[in-house]
Amino acid sequence: MDTTSPLLIDIAGTALSMDDRRRLSHPLVGGMILFTRNWESRAQLTALTADIHRLRPDLLICVDHEGGRVQRFRSDGFTHLPPMRALGDLWMQDAMRAQDAASACGYVLAAELRACGVDFSFAPVLDLDWQDIAPTLAATRAAPQGGSASLGRPRASRSGVIGDRALHADPRVVTVLAKSLAHGMLRAGMAHCGKHFPGHGFVAADSHTDVPIDRRTLSAIVAADAAPYGWQRSTLTAVMAAHVVYPKVDPRPAGYSARWLQAVLRGRLGFGGAVFTDDLSMEGARHIGGQTLSPTEAVLAALQAGCDLALMCNQSLQGGAVLDEVIDGLAEAQITGRWRPSAAAEARRQSLLPASPAPDWDSLMRSPEYVQALALVP
Repeated sequence: MDTTSPLLIDIAGTALSMDDRRRLSHPLVGGMILFTRNWESRAQLTALTADIHRLRPDLLICVDHEGGRVQRFRSDGFTHLPPMRALGDLWMQDAMRAQDAASACGYVLAAELRACGVDFSFAPVLDLDWQDIAPTLAATRAAPQGGSASLGRPRASRSGVIGDRALHADPRVVTVLAKSLAHGMLRAGMAHCGKHFPGHGFVAADSHTDVPIDRRTLSAIVAADAAPYGWQRSTLTAVMAAHVVYPKVDPRPAGYSARWLQAVLRGRLGFGGAVFTDDLSMEGARHIGGQTLSPTEAVLAALQAGCDLALMCNQSLQGGAVLDEVIDGLAEAQITGRWRPSAAAEARRQSLLPASPAPDWDSLMRSPEYVQALALVP
């Protein structure tokens, strides 16, 4: 029987419990995601990640650590990274400096995490910074040069959940800055993840608590929001799918849509890296066609649509019964033939693991490369 590890789960505390060890040891589990509740100090975080790696060297330890309001670790030496909009604002003043700053942010972000044993961060955000009344694409046709009035970024975002997490309104500027940030992450030995495909910035609803609906056409979305995914296909290592419904393309949310994930992302845009779900416990992921999904059904639907890795967040907090249900349900689906493991998906997961050892924190702090990068962070 093929071995594949598509589940990413969480833990409740700052150290591994016996239940955590049991779940993380299961061959269907390929990684875990950290939250602020898993943090007390750098020493504690480093001890926790070392314990996880001793348990399973192949587990991918992940975190949502973008900068701004989405940064899980903020004290005990971690740099307070700016929201990504700050890089877009800098672009309007000096495009070349903005690219250098983005690369520096990516390097500092990844290097600090890796020095504490974290393998992977879900960054950068590729969503566009749409204003309250969506601008026409004609407003973004001018060449992307810093200071151009035609590239003025709207001050108010349409999407409250994205907001200042977005780099810019112009997909070309987003692409350039995201590539620079990803370059910095790769220099620190960390892969990266563009999110939220094909785009979450246009809708006002928050998929954590609602089911956002974007009624634009496929051509409109591919020409704008999804364009950075195609333009970065040679360097982008992973993508996270949005819990947004685009009814003119598919009645299913993008993370459950073979049309979005296989026909558009892999086929039309040529992306060959790993595809993550967003958190399957979010409200936007709990429904397909008016039907409410069980956690196991959600995982199966995502994997069958073309996701490689299924993310289950905050399910350890009430004892972890949902995590046990999903692990057992996926194992049963494999045995009964409802789900077939994918060797290609497993290879994509393993490709996200760091290929080189990370320096310890003190060595990083003395590194000229780190010191230089830190000076360039806005």
